[in-house]
Amino acid sequence: MALVLYYHPLSSFCQKVLIALHELSVAYEARIVNLADETSSAALRAAWPLAKIPVLQDIACNQIFPETSIIIEYLTQAYAHSCGLIPGNPGQALSVRLWDRVFDLHVNIPMGKVVTDRLRPQGSYDLYGVEEAKRTLAVAYDIIERQIATRTWATGEEFTLADCAAAPALFYAQTVMPFGDKYSNTAAYLDRLMSRPSVARTLDEARPYFEYYPLRERLPERYRAA
Repeated sequence: MALVLYYHPLSSFCQKVLIALHELSVAYEARIVNLADETSSAALRAAWPLAKIPVLQDIACNQIFPETSIIIEYLTQAYAHSCGLIPGNPGQALSVRLWDRVFDLHVNIPMGKVVTDRLRPQGSYDLYGVEEAKRTLAVAYDIIERQIATRTWATGEEFTLADCAAAPALFYAQTVMPFGDKYSNTAAYLDRLMSRPSVARTLDEARPYFEYYPLRERLPERYRAA
């Protein structure tokens, strides 16, 4: 198979790419990587020494694509025959890329900070860092709530790269800082995302791994058991 994806189903950033692959109906070979296992991660490290997942390898053209947005840009250019995740209109494309960055940098990363802090040994928790991350999430929630109030998807009526980023980021973020009544538009948006076939499939594929998620007790009930 021409495309090989190094990834882990539980990773929010990997889920972003999986959603795009499903949206575009692109075939790929899945290689699950355990970064803590040198044998499991050896091929990934050989392909991309920074060893951050996901990484896409296109064997046909002998190219390696790290970083989620770059991977999806490549998939859209090379494999999107009838639909794409980045608009052809430059202004619309810029908006999509902006909101992709918002969800990655201001939701996904601070969410990850809070979650991974739960994995630290007793006595080494980063309380200041967690509170700072939650403050960032609160600001991001505010701007997302306004943005999504009059839109079906992140930037309008078309599902795009930005929504691929939003789905896993918000799915996990709700376990860190619930939306509540204050962010009803965001909650409704996440419901729409979770009903999207590409997102539903990605979450279903991750279901056996949710038991390892540090805040699994806060996941929606249907995802708490494999």
